[in-house]
Amino acid sequence: MDMSVQKFLKRREIAEASREAIRHFTADQQYTYDQATVDSTGVFLVGQLERLDQTLNEPLVEFTWSRDVEIRTDVSPADEIASWTNSAFAMSGGINPGGLNWISNEGNAIAGPSLDIGKTPQPMRLWGAEVKYTVPELVKAQALGQPVDAQKVEGMNLKRNMDLDNIIYFGDTSLGFTGLVNSNSAVGSYQNVANGAASTPQWTTKTALEILKDVNEILTSAWAASGWKVLPNRLLLPPAQLGYIGSQPVNTAAQDTILAYILKNNICAQMGQPLDILPLKWLIGAGVGGTPGQLGTVDRMVAYNKDKKYVQYPMTELQRTPLEYRSLFQITTYWARFGQVEFRYGTTLAYRDAI
Repeated sequence: MDMSVQKFLKRREIAEASREAIRHFTADQQYTYDQATVDSTGVFLVGQLERLDQTLNEPLVEFTWSRDVEIRTDVSPADEIASWTNSAFAMSGGINPGGLNWISNEGNAIAGPSLDIGKTPQPMRLWGAEVKYTVPELVKAQALGQPVDAQKVEGMNLKRNMDLDNIIYFGDTSLGFTGLVNSNSAVGSYQNVANGAASTPQWTTKTALEILKDVNEILTSAWAASGWKVLPNRLLLPPAQLGYIGSQPVNTAAQDTILAYILKNNICAQMGQPLDILPLKWLIGAGVGGTPGQLGTVDRMVAYNKDKKYVQYPMTELQRTPLEYRSLFQITTYWARFGQVEFRYGTTLAYRDAI
């Protein structure tokens, strides 16, 4: 080979080696960050005078489904449908069919009750997620003291809770079912709150007395729809509205906030029953004409009784398959069955929009 060609090749090899060196050792501010930085096992290049905090900072995600709905626990992984029954009674009166059941001493045509039992079935759908990692990932994670396997399970659990939040509060429109806060056809009533003195329904434009009137109206409406049998014990509000009444004083001379004023003077408190007022992000834009999750549209508040006799949710505990070894991968599938919110007595719930 010609010497000039050899010199050219050597120069090219030196240039390529230099480029490799530049790519690996050029510092960005102080340290080198390359593909290892984004490796799933958390491998980072750390400077000699750098102190890396090993605390695992997971994503900030709020889920409250277990706070607001009681879980139905009699379902099993084998069940494909969860159902319940509602009984209706009818009975005529005595001499007057619509009156009282008086009978005579010699009467032989005595009225009795008739019974109608209706069943409501709802599907129990399979939910699942596959957690997998390679043996090299585990080896590197062990050397670093960062459990990649446990973190992936935490990520799966986080997604499960996010999905449950969505299912319980909003349902799944693609499958044609709704949830706790958007089942307009299943609840006792839904409508906008009345306008205040400022001719607007929003709470930021209303006085403390007007806001209390709105709260008592939704509570009384649900109470009346149940035949005055069930008084709501929980009121869910969008976070912004709860923050407003929790910080706004009743008036310039009062020390109490509007929230404290409502807690003392609502119809439930007057009857000796505590009322829980809690924030719920799913109510942002959940009203008729609103955009779910978007601030500044039509928000909603929800009043209901949390007792499982009136509303509950069927689901099974999370199951998992045995660990499977496939080439360098270790794989486990986690699964469960999730149902739909069961409105045993939908008339005990009420919605009010545009607050």
